[in-house]
Amino acid sequence: MKTYNVAIMGATGAVGQQMKDQLEKRNFPVGDIKFLSSARSAGKEIEFNGQSYTVEEAVPESFEGVDIALFSAGGSISEKFAPEAVKRGAVVVDNTSAFRMNEDVPLVVPEVNKSALKGHSGVIANPNCSTIQMVCALQPLKEQFGLQKIIVSTYQAVSGAGIDAINELKEQSADFENAATAEAKVLPVKSADRHYPIAFNAVPQIDQFADNGYTLEEMKMINETKKIMSDQGLAVAATCVRLPVVTGHSESVYVELDDAPSLEQVRAALSGAPGVVLQDNPANQEYPMPLMAAGKDEVFVGRIRKDLDNPNGYHLWIVSDNLIKGAALNSVQIAEALIEEQLL
Repeated sequence: MKTYNVAIMGATGAVGQQMKDQLEKRNFPVGDIKFLSSARSAGKEIEFNGQSYTVEEAVPESFEGVDIALFSAGGSISEKFAPEAVKRGAVVVDNTSAFRMNEDVPLVVPEVNKSALKGHSGVIANPNCSTIQMVCALQPLKEQFGLQKIIVSTYQAVSGAGIDAINELKEQSADFENAATAEAKVLPVKSADRHYPIAFNAVPQIDQFADNGYTLEEMKMINETKKIMSDQGLAVAATCVRLPVVTGHSESVYVELDDAPSLEQVRAALSGAPGVVLQDNPANQEYPMPLMAAGKDEVFVGRIRKDLDNPNGYHLWIVSDNLIKGAALNSVQIAEALIEEQLL
């Protein structure tokens, strides 16, 4: 079997570690591998397929001889190093928002729009974690019944904001009596002037606010969904909320379809969809939850109901591990698709 030289940029971060784990788990055909980071994390040791590797500080020359570079180290790092990697012959799969809306950069969820890879010019963008799980679940409905409108409310885990947010949740949770006045330095946005505790709380802000009143996270979901589904006329609205959950994003999604299928038809479409697991048995209290989805590859869908007023309206509950399918796994699947389609 042909092998490929791989680099992971941001190797010591939560997503970078998951990328490494997914490459191992899926037996990706790795030849040589490099683990890259900032100077601060360089020198750490990482185990991969039974061997120990030293994390290197990323410099442009790090990408010499690399076939596939998986990036997850922040948008400014991607903007600096992705062109250097491409210049040296690597194909970059970028997990930040740096390139997602560039017209010449495919934004790909392999179960949904793998064909978009054919137009790549060296960089492929991995969508926002919340967008990935939603379009995985909605694409089979779009294909079979047509899709007119999406209204989504997300309930997102703190791991989406990084290790500092996870630690802050744990610290605040340990002091229940003082939770309301707990010291907060990370959420909703680390760089903002004002912060709120996340333990025993729900924060209706993820990322900065845009001039239209939506947050940048909400606008990512709106714009990315239209691009991935190749439908700029699709009506999409989003409200994104951070909850005191460590891992696993949940979404309440209302959709309006062109047709008015039965619930049995909707369930059948979802149960046969790649990467989707149907968990929809309310009589036995069976439905997706982030605690049970953590550590799993799939997108879980349940609580499927017809809207009580609109015959073409349906409600769904969608849950997935934001670090796995929402980031690392989707990136590795893109790399696998590039090999499968002979696009390297």
